[in-house]
Amino acid sequence: MPAHKTTFQFISEPGDVNFGGKVHGGSVMKWIDQAAYTCARTWAESYCVTVYVGGIRFYKPINIGELIKIDCQVILTGSSSIHIMVEVYSRAFSEKKFEKKTHCIIIFVAVDEKGEPRKVRPWIPKTDREKKLEEYAEKLKKLRSEIHEEMRPFFNE
Repeated sequence: MPAHKTTFQFISEPGDVNFGGKVHGGSVMKWIDQAAYTCARTWAESYCVTVYVGGIRFYKPINIGELIKIDCQVILTGSSSIHIMVEVYSRAFSEKKFEKKTHCIIIFVAVDEKGEPRKVRPWIPKTDREKKLEEYAEKLKKLRSEIHEEMRPFFNE
């Protein structure tokens, strides 16, 4: 698998259940963080810290006992940041095709032994899809900046 992609597969377990009998959203968020961290760490070749998780969208619930697949890929890098797109899929064992259940972007910063940001190698998109994903990440970055400015008056209340 290329260094800018990571895939996890496993079975959802009874301990992941919520009160409605489906997989708890918090469990999905934990899986996202674990898979995306692996992708970021592989790319950075160093320890990374989560600095942002955004736009998490739960499309459909996941049932207990389904096969889970989490695809992660680097879609943008900064000097020390790594933007990862995460897509969560699941399927019953009786089905052949995975169905997308969740999508989000998670950003990590590579850090050194003192916890200071360290440079990461740049990710350069090669395919048309990768270039579109980089544009998507850049648009989201701009939107986050605008949201940050909107929230600024409420930071110190």
